[in-house]
Amino acid sequence: MRILVLGAGPGQLGLLAAARARDLFVIAVDRDPAAPGFRFADRRAIVSLDDEPALERLAEAERVDGVIAPGSDLAVGAAARIAARYGLPHPISPPTAVLSSSKLRQRERLEQEGVPQTRWKVVTEADDELGFPCVVKPSDRQARRGLALVRTPEELREAVREALRASRSGLCLVEELAHGPEVTVTGFSQAGRFQPLTVMDRLPLAHVWPSHHGEDAAGLAEQAVRALGIEEGPSTTQLRLTPEGPRVIEVGARIGGGHDPELCEAALGVDLYGLALSAALGEEIEPRRLAAGPRVAGACVYFIAGGPGEAEGLELAASAPGVEWARVYPGSDRRGAVLATGLTREQALEWAARAAEYVRFRTVHAEALA
Repeated sequence: MRILVLGAGPGQLGLLAAARARDLFVIAVDRDPAAPGFRFADRRAIVSLDDEPALERLAEAERVDGVIAPGSDLAVGAAARIAARYGLPHPISPPTAVLSSSKLRQRERLEQEGVPQTRWKVVTEADDELGFPCVVKPSDRQARRGLALVRTPEELREAVREALRASRSGLCLVEELAHGPEVTVTGFSQAGRFQPLTVMDRLPLAHVWPSHHGEDAAGLAEQAVRALGIEEGPSTTQLRLTPEGPRVIEVGARIGGGHDPELCEAALGVDLYGLALSAALGEEIEPRRLAAGPRVAGACVYFIAGGPGEAEGLELAASAPGVEWARVYPGSDRRGAVLATGLTREQALEWAARAAEYVRFRTVHAEALA
């Protein structure tokens, strides 16, 4: 079978490797000719994910059996629309894809359905009604483009200007930065039934499982997923656990791009990459594939920060106590990650952080190459 994967960057590496391991014929798309995921592709296309007409022509020419947009909201809508146009199986409809990938429309739908969420306001100029600190972001852009954490009125004015420059619609969102831990709920829906998988605490450089707030977070994630009409396939819900109760920050109708599926498999034995591929190809999913049971007491993905240069110490990190794997990749503010498991979540975090310290990036100066 032939699968079109939209994106070949660090956030898509795991799914591309899983598709190759299944002996699928993989057509990968990315605007970056050096995208690291291209090594898993049978065919590569240097195309921007913003160029939907080109993606449609590619899907038609390659006669694909399914299309998937993992790890990023950027192409979720395009994947759903391409599937609908060519009669391909797909876990979500184009309207649901719009709700899950447009920050403004998602916020509006959650409000309509009475889903608790962090406070927000759509603006075209600086507005400090929500107070400080707050988050400013374009209403229709993904990842970190135009995103800013704001602490003062002066910062707010500049952040709004930058967000509006990045916005296609000329609108941006100001969102409160509520107090409390932030968690991510990874789930999978089948025939309208939501199955929570991992509930992870989000730290500045780590995702740690299990969270101490699993039940409340999973319940609100289910409410949010249902409100957006996600009845099939993977979902990723970010929440803030405020003193007034959990609040939704954002929902994605996709697998997470921060190695969430790898953590899910290490923690529970659930192959989320395989489930996502099956959903994209219209394959029947047996209930046993979603049977979640802890395999370890704690697991952690710890991200490696660094600048340009050649990685050193990766072998030491990979062989450190508790480490399942250590990886580096180019072209990202996060240059790699370590996955570790432990007898407790605290031990998993400690072992992952220690292993990450082994990795350094050595810059090769041009003079040395002369």
